[in-house]
Amino acid sequence: MGDKVRNKQIILRDYVKASAKESDMILKTSTITLKVPQDCNGAVLVKNLYLSCDPYMRTRMSFLQGSYGDSFTPALPLQGYGVARVLDSSHPNFKKGDLVWGMTAWEEYTIITSTERLFKVQHMDVPLSYYTGILGMPGATAYVGFYEICSPKQGETVFISAASGAVGQLVGQFAKLSGCYVVGSAGSKHKVDLLKNKFGFDDAFNYKEEPDFNAALKRYFPNGIDIYFDNVGGKMLDAVLLNMRLHGRISACGMISQYDVQELEGVKNLFNVVTKRIRMEGFLVPDYYHLYPKFLDTVLTLIKEGKITYLEDIAEGLESAPSALIGLFSGRNIGKQVVVVSRE
Repeated sequence: MGDKVRNKQIILRDYVKASAKESDMILKTSTITLKVPQDCNGAVLVKNLYLSCDPYMRTRMSFLQGSYGDSFTPALPLQGYGVARVLDSSHPNFKKGDLVWGMTAWEEYTIITSTERLFKVQHMDVPLSYYTGILGMPGATAYVGFYEICSPKQGETVFISAASGAVGQLVGQFAKLSGCYVVGSAGSKHKVDLLKNKFGFDDAFNYKEEPDFNAALKRYFPNGIDIYFDNVGGKMLDAVLLNMRLHGRISACGMISQYDVQELEGVKNLFNVVTKRIRMEGFLVPDYYHLYPKFLDTVLTLIKEGKITYLEDIAEGLESAPSALIGLFSGRNIGKQVVVVSRE
């Protein structure tokens, strides 16, 4: 049957109705046999190495109806993207020793039964943690949302909210490589400095210090915005609509300002979508995973040629995962938030 080992897990205590707190998640220790059960055909048993903290996970902590993702189940581990090593497999495409990235659980060891979106890690000449970020779901999100949704042209103006996050920092660099003028917003002076000095944005501003978003955008974009990559929604989206140019494009990637509030904010300036002939499109990156090989080739080349850079915020140990996740919603992280479960 195989040996039983300890399996530390991060469990959702119950559905979250107000602001999420670290105490909504608890550390639990169970045991697991390091063998795929005989009745789990096509499954893999993995040892989780790196876990990804992503804003969409907050919505899954609540009871959802009609959402694109299932709610987490109280008393069971949270789920999210991660990088793992295969320890046992009953799936013909995966064997012991393979490194993979995809959807796993917040625990030391996981039996993954849905392997349709489990990717083998083929390139080992970059940090393995990159497959939670620049070479994983956030990287693919930036690539799809910018190139496929926004169709950038050289010389266009681009604005990115939450620009120092896992997705935003990449969108800005893609935009600069496309010959665009790029401005981002972030929540601290340090993040603004990173955008301008590390990621090569043309300019950036601290939205917490410039609460009149409309005035700020008019100053940075006196002739208007061609492309808006929206990660926050709410008041920022409302202000952007006033400042879009004719035939502008808005990529609706996320709306983090609305994930942890009890009453959603309304958007008042939608008539601009009509008068300015704006195309606004939401997207979910799994719909575009058929483009992953093309994305991977493109971004690996950019990394190796030194044309793109990436910043990670590393939290050590599974027990640090609740704090790392909650920190996303106050902007505590600097770059892509990763939790290291094991380096072996």
